Amino acid sequence: MQHDRRAAGGPRFRDLELAAGQSATFGRGTGGVPVDVPLGDPGVSRLAGRIRPVEDHWVISNLSRSATIVVENPEGAGEFVKVAPRRADMPVPFEFSRVVVPAARGPVSFLVFAPEHLYLDAGAADDGEDATTAAFPLDETSKYFRVLVALCEPRLLDASSVVIPSVPGIIERLGGGPTRPAVNFHIDYLARKKLRVKEPAGGAKADWQRAALVALALKFNLVREEHLELLPPPDGSPPCAPGPVRCTDEPAEGSRPT
Repeated sequence: MQHDRRAAGGPRFRDLELAAGQSATFGRGTGGVPVDVPLGDPGVSRLAGRIRPVEDHWVISNLSRSATIVVENPEGAGEFVKVAPRRADMPVPFEFSRVVVPAARGPVSFLVFAPEHLYLDAGAADDGEDATTAAFPLDETSKYFRVLVALCEPRLLDASSVVIPSVPGIIERLGGGPTRPAVNFHIDYLARKKLRVKEPAGGAKADWQRAALVALALKFNLVREEHLELLPPPDGSPPCAPGPVRCTDEPAEGSRPT
């Protein structure tokens, strides 16, 4: 854990290491209520919260009666989780986090570096004889996948964005190569065949397909920040850089996309 102490007039940063089973408190602190991470602002509770490492992750408790604490992912695309007042031992999904506490002179924060998360062997075979069918069989080298990445780009860059790119916007983002019928074809193909999104009951806005594709793709991590490399640079460079992405002719309406 790393605490920025500029406001307190001390060293630039203070490090505090915690082992599993240990904990650290944070807040304004007083003589009678000492804390491990002092946040010197009159708007911060004397005992605002507590963090505790648990094997390969960590948990946070908000001990304040009224203030909501925010835990941000500095390495992501604006992801954050909110810790409601009096919430105890909430697991935090980020390895690298910034804990932000509201204060009178502006939010104060400190950083938490958690152990690397554990993952199962990706090459391990499923039990039994029958192979598992992919729930969302997407080909990341296809043109329709680049259309999906272009749709998700605003939300990947800023999780709070409500922008859903239009068809002309997607064409422009892909370097002006695909035609409007081709982009519409790819969107419809993704919606009906690949991600199988459903039209909301009671009618929907004209962009419901695009909005539903973005929501589902990001919800299940089908499109991630590294996929933005499949798009051409914003400076207008050619969209098909060397690599796994195929550059194919646009499909005619009614044909199967690549």
